[in-house]
Amino acid sequence: MGWFNRTPPTSTAATVPATEQLIDVRSEGEFAGGHIDGALSLPLDQLAQTIARAVPDPATPLLLYCQSGMRSGMACQLLQQLGYTQVRNGGGVGVLSMQLGRPIRRGPAGR
Repeated sequence: MGWFNRTPPTSTAATVPATEQLIDVRSEGEFAGGHIDGALSLPLDQLAQTIARAVPDPATPLLLYCQSGMRSGMACQLLQQLGYTQVRNGGGVGVLSMQLGRPIRRGPAGR
């Protein structure tokens, strides 16, 4: 079975509602190397200090991703502890980009 024939995780919807914010929790260098169009860069090691400024409303729906889904899973737990109520782990950047039909962009981190 080839990589492209694998069934994607069922935890991620095929589309992102207009109100859901994409957040890339990889390092700024990883983000600059390629990120999903429209995502914010909030690296996991800075997330607790930056989330309130970037997303002040804890009821905002958030879809987090990283390289494989591991860091975004940890980020989801952290955000829930901080009071964010609508947090989803989108998994890895490549698979999520394909699921959403959004291109990978290269460029500096934005916040």
